[in-house]
Amino acid sequence: MAMTPMQRQYADIKAQAPDAVLFFRLGDFYEMFDEDAIRMAPVLEITLTNRAGTPMCGVPAHAAEAYIQKLAVLGYKVAICEQTEEPKDGKGIVKREIIRIVTPGTADRADDDTRPVYLAAVWRGREWGLAWADLATGDFSVMQTDSLGELEDELGLIQPAELLLPEGASAPAGWYTGPLTYQPDLAAVRARFPRQAEMLAERRDAAAAASVLWQYVEHNLPLCAQAHIPDIRYSFRQDYMSLDKWTRRNLELTESLRGTEKSTLFNVLNLTKTAAGGRLLRHWLERPLVRREPILARQERVALLAAEPFLRQDLRKLLAQTHDPERLLGKLSTGRGGAREMAALAGTLARLPEVSALLAAAADLWRPPAGEAALAALARELLTAADPEAPPGLKDGGLILSGYNGEVDRLRAVAAGGAQWMAELESRERSRTGIRSLKIGYTRVFGYYIEVSRAAAAQAPPEYERRQTLAAAERYTTPELKEREHMLLTAAEELCRLEFEIFQALREKVFVLAAEIRRAARFLAELDVLAALAERAAASAYTRPEITEGGPLVVKEGRHPVIENLVQDAVFVPNDVLLTDKKRLALITGPNMAGKSTYMRQVALIVVLAQTGAFVPAAAASIPVTDCVFTRIGASDNLAEGQSTFMVEMREVAHILNRATSASLVILDEVGRGTATFDGLSLAWALAEYLTANPATAPKTLFATHYHELTRLADSLPGLFNLHVAVQEEAGDIVFLHKILPGSMGQSYGLQVAKLAGLPPALLERAGRILAELENSESHRRKLRAAREKFIQPALFTEPAEPPLLRELRELDPENMSPRQALDYLYALRRRLREE
Repeated sequence: MAMTPMQRQYADIKAQAPDAVLFFRLGDFYEMFDEDAIRMAPVLEITLTNRAGTPMCGVPAHAAEAYIQKLAVLGYKVAICEQTEEPKDGKGIVKREIIRIVTPGTADRADDDTRPVYLAAVWRGREWGLAWADLATGDFSVMQTDSLGELEDELGLIQPAELLLPEGASAPAGWYTGPLTYQPDLAAVRARFPRQAEMLAERRDAAAAASVLWQYVEHNLPLCAQAHIPDIRYSFRQDYMSLDKWTRRNLELTESLRGTEKSTLFNVLNLTKTAAGGRLLRHWLERPLVRREPILARQERVALLAAEPFLRQDLRKLLAQTHDPERLLGKLSTGRGGAREMAALAGTLARLPEVSALLAAAADLWRPPAGEAALAALARELLTAADPEAPPGLKDGGLILSGYNGEVDRLRAVAAGGAQWMAELESRERSRTGIRSLKIGYTRVFGYYIEVSRAAAAQAPPEYERRQTLAAAERYTTPELKEREHMLLTAAEELCRLEFEIFQALREKVFVLAAEIRRAARFLAELDVLAALAERAAASAYTRPEITEGGPLVVKEGRHPVIENLVQDAVFVPNDVLLTDKKRLALITGPNMAGKSTYMRQVALIVVLAQTGAFVPAAAASIPVTDCVFTRIGASDNLAEGQSTFMVEMREVAHILNRATSASLVILDEVGRGTATFDGLSLAWALAEYLTANPATAPKTLFATHYHELTRLADSLPGLFNLHVAVQEEAGDIVFLHKILPGSMGQSYGLQVAKLAGLPPALLERAGRILAELENSESHRRKLRAAREKFIQPALFTEPAEPPLLRELRELDPENMSPRQALDYLYALRRRLREE
């Protein structure tokens, strides 16, 4: 069967984007045909129909953006085909063309506007080049590295919604990837970004990644390529604390693995009032600073806002009245923003002078963004011009407020008078002709008409000229209606044209100040984050930590910020930590569920918070600038993805040992438990020795273990000391005190924990008998003796070793213990003496 002209047009346009779902504009709808319709109807939950043997489905044009974004989030590529001319006299096929292609990395995500949506590209040259862009905000970054591990860390950090990869490369399961189909044009990318030309010339592989990414953007979003992305920023990894994928996962900084967003540090701190503030807070938490001066600069601002509650509240009220300038500018730049977005941008810019006035007393800490006067003048004009209730279309009128332009007001009055005239004509003609079903209507193709039902058509006056015949009605016109129609349509067309022309002129004024708008957006977002951090500090009794270049890591009465926030009705037991250059590895013993993992994580989170510039949940803290935080935490703590294996555990440990420095913090939880007991003990023992072997390079380490044999290492390794979690025994049961005390734990309390977990009494009784038999068996004693001789071979002629308890007392520092800690320690000491 021969194709119709429209079918041929559709086929030609579909051939331009065969791998995309084609949204084909037909009047007020976007239609999908053939395979696209069959596949997309169930996905979009819309009706699949069939016309002349062709499957089809469609969505209203005014609501299409939500459907487009839904498909992009699900991993589909969507090509948007628009009518590029108006229908003329109902004849011929209007011109259509693809104006943009939406992919997962170029879509606007409406589900959470605090999450950036990155499109990324990897290039493999002499080194690895990586480029990534958030097209909603115009942020464009690159990096270059010779380390595949660093590349993977950065990709894990940005979590691109779409990743373009060179041939032969692969990405983790679940990522949306595509092939690189462009070759780098280094000269072109340097010409497009002249201010970064020198950087791009020095880092050719980063420039190559930027080039192929830019070509992809130009192809899919031509308008975006013209104006929206002004600069490229080089990301220096050495400016930020290194947090690998395991650490980000285990500490739950911004992503939760417990099924609720309440269990993330981001959720605790996210008291921001704007989406831009939320995005910046995420960025800060994922990239803590490693230079003391910038950290202190943030602290100063947080301290001021924390100490001035009225200033803070006034500022947060103003911020709550602002919108998202970066994304609004992005929509205007890409042709997807209208008068509503322009009015929202103007409302935000109008708040700048008020914000600056509030901060005037602290001018040494905050300087208003450059160009504030020009932005205020632009805001005043836009607020008088752009209609905040405008329709989404740009060429349908309703963009400009009355009173801004005299000609717009005149044409609008003509159109309004026309509506009144039509109502009067309809009433007059009904009376004159006696046809009660008579009505006046309008279509874009046939214009204005007088409609009469088929039953009353014989009553139509002779001056009525037939214009269109329908199944149940006849449509007519008259010389008077034609004349009025010409006047109204001319006025309406001129009004729409003039409003769009004025809107374009206003948009150009916005683009002239685009750099100033971006600076203002960053200024407001940073204020929002700092005010949120101050609000959390004031609400939860956080304190300002001291930041040092080296030295001890000291935390007095520290708390876990997330758990404290989750159990607000309960009392969270605070704990101290002290890691020094001489005592760098704390070996922590105690039963399961007693709080070892919580304690270690809270120390890591306090370090991250401090280097973010935030206050910390502690009575006092002194934090040495830390270059990396590493964690090795097992799967049973419900924080790892899937079940942990011994190989995964060893790989994570190897990763830590290869990268940790004396400025790092290492968290190790139950290393070695994934294999046979003595194999695990051997590895854990050797690991403790390795981490303390060279004081000049040894990282500060918290090492939780169930291998009680390791506690003897405190007698032979100068850099290692013991801590344990206090437990209180009552009638054969145990109560977790969640208090970290000096010294080692005398026993594991495994059976008592099993009892708390609800195991059957008969099983627990049998386990107790087996445990007693094992502890009393000769073979068990032989194994323990062999293990000890293997690791601790006593010299033949040495002085008797100082008893561990005496050594522990000698090293005790009562000056740095609270009365409660001293009492807890005394009770624990008495219990240990009785047991021995």
